[in-house]
Amino acid sequence: MDPHVRTRLILARHGQTDYNREARLQGQVDIPLNATGRKQAARLAHAMTEHAPDLIVSSPLARAHDTALEVGKACGIDVTTDDAFLERGFGPWEGLRGEEIRSRWPKEHAAWRDHRAVPGLGIEDRPDVARRVAERCRELVAQNTGATILVVGHGAATTLGITELLGLDTDTFRGIGGLQNCHRSVLEPLLADATGERMRLVSHNLAPDFI
Repeated sequence: MDPHVRTRLILARHGQTDYNREARLQGQVDIPLNATGRKQAARLAHAMTEHAPDLIVSSPLARAHDTALEVGKACGIDVTTDDAFLERGFGPWEGLRGEEIRSRWPKEHAAWRDHRAVPGLGIEDRPDVARRVAERCRELVAQNTGATILVVGHGAATTLGITELLGLDTDTFRGIGGLQNCHRSVLEPLLADATGERMRLVSHNLAPDFI
């Protein structure tokens, strides 16, 4: 990899939804942006025009796709979708609040809160989510040397993907705060890594209107 060529990966979370506002677990339920989320997406789009990406990829879920489309419209760039950037699947818990999950699945909820695997409910394991996000990010970076790539996804999946890209243990490491709505993080390839798989975190949780 040429050290003089800068490739940047920007990972952004979608704008707010009613489920976010109501503290419901969204997972892969296809919930649209609410009025606040649309405003956040517009602010992100305005900020991104200052240093427009060369490529925009999003989760196919409407809240992420519509956020990405707002940026694409402002920057004059088409948006493609990729299932690799779907949110972590939470099975029957999707759409529920924490207290509802705790009352109906007390043991499983306790395991989840302790960051342990929850078998039998169709809840994606943390390392599986981390790998699918990180592997696709690595492919995009390898295929677009010297470009700025914007990926619009989801809170849990993106945070896990960042953890994996930094070479950290996605089962045990909890040191990366989750992205807020329409906030973004910036990563670059770690040139010192001989495997070519690790990246370094340049900025994290930048506000949607940060330029």
